[in-house]
Parts: sequence; structure tokens; C-alpha cells
Amino acid sequence: MTDDRAGGPAAGNHEINVSLRHCLATLAYRAGKAVRDAPPGFSELHLTEPTAMTPGRILEHMGDLMEWALSMAQGRETWPKGTPRAWDVEVERFFGALAAFDAYLASPAPLQAPAERLFQGPIADALTHVGQLATRRRMAGAPVRGENYFVADIAVGRVGLEQAPPVRESAVVPPKNPAGSGGTDG
Repeated sequence: MTDDRAGGPAAGNHEINVSLRHCLATLAYRAGKAVRDAPPGFSELHLTEPTAMTPGRILEHMGDLMEWALSMAQGRETWPKGTPRAWDVEVERFFGALAAFDAYLASPAPLQAPAERLFQGPIADALTHVGQLATRRRMAGAPVRGENYFVADIAVGRVGLEQAPPVRESAVVPPKNPAGSGGTDG
């Protein structure tokens, strides 16, 4: 997936950008499920592990990651120096940064960082954090319903909070399995 657009269009660049943009659309779809309709106080949910980030801090970091990714794609790597904000503000910031990164990938501007590094770094990290948010939602008593993501209506360019409705979502959230049952806890 190497991209050498700095010297002009290279064969396969369009496919590379479409793949990265599909990753961003997937991130938006999954993150939307994790942040939408979060219960009151969710942003400040503390775990017993003292170094674990709160959901608000995780979401702030996800916004930082997308701003960082865009800066690298543009060849001006900078790490954002923000401060934590209210949940709704961080949700808006994350999806805004995601949209800006997607818009850059959709443009004819040259990609100044290797596509595979953009994926393995900030994009994959943000996907991990979506899972952390989903886990914390379950812990807060407001679990995210499971879904068959293979058939989900995820479209390149759809990177906002509002997403297509689920195609095949679980009717109920499965209960936690008792210890030793051999099942998974989702």
C-alpha cells in the first residue's frame, strides 16, 4: 500500500485512498455506535485500575489521533495540545477531525506519509479505543448492541456521527456469561 503521490499520481493511489477512506468510514460507523446515546456521567466513568482512562479521555485521545493523522498525511506532523472538554464537544471534535482527514484523502493533494503507517498507527489505535468505549458502555449499564459488521452499510465518505441504520443488529444485548462457562462476554 505504499503511496508516492508526492511526485505526482502513481498507479494504485486511488485504490489506496479508497481503502484508507473505507477504514475511516468503518471507524466512524463503529465509533458512532459507541458514543451515541451515552448515559449521563459516562464521560467520567472511572475503573478500579487507577491509570485507566475515562471514556471522556479516550474520546479526546481519539480526536487527537485523527488530527495527528491528518497532519502526517499533509507532511506537517504535529500532536494536538488540547484540554479535555464536555462529552458532546469531544464527540463533535472527533467526527470533525475524522471528516477533515477523509476530505484530505478524497482530494488530489499528495499523501505525505505512508498509507500503511497511517493505518497501523492512528487509525488502528482509534479502532482499539472504540472497543474500549464499548466495553465501558457495558460496565456503565448501557451496552452497545452487537451487530454483524460484515453486512453493515458502511460507505466511503460517510464519516459523521449519523450513520445508516444497522442491517443485522442483535435484538438484545447478550448477558455476561458466568465465570467458567467457556463463552465470551462480548
